[in-house]
Amino acid sequence: MEKDNRKIARETKTSRSVRMMNNKGITLVELLVVVAIIGILAMIAVPTYLGQQKRAERTEASANLQNLRLLEEQFYAENANYAATTGAAGANQPGNIALIQALGVLPGFKPGAGASLSFSYRIVQNQQITATNPLTYGVLTPCFTAIATGNTGKRVSADVFAIDCNNIRNF
Repeated sequence: MEKDNRKIARETKTSRSVRMMNNKGITLVELLVVVAIIGILAMIAVPTYLGQQKRAERTEASANLQNLRLLEEQFYAENANYAATTGAAGANQPGNIALIQALGVLPGFKPGAGASLSFSYRIVQNQQITATNPLTYGVLTPCFTAIATGNTGKRVSADVFAIDCNNIRNF
């Protein structure tokens, strides 16, 4: 009887060790659960990341338009008038920056390298913002409106932001 108990104990021990040796990998179900969790996390993270990038690009327009407003106010204090209409309307106008920086306009405007900018900038003299949603303009002398239009091929391609002499803005 004692021999039988030892034999059974040895067989149980052996079968356990064999089972332990076979449990070195992961099952297909465990792998599918991990893949599903990673997929759910990616579904949450990717749109959030893209939204953060769009917000960062919009910050460029906000900072540059506020800078343009301050430069315009300085120009007005020195010349008793706002800078003349400068730059072509619409997106993808990198030459507008050189026009704005030209001698006698606003040489202090330094938004960054033209090719890497997400927005095109222009100034319109004797114009004010009358409504911000939708963005509409009216005539006011003396006044100005600085406008940033999202460049094509950027996340902000459909965005248009503006600020005027009364600090009315749509951003």
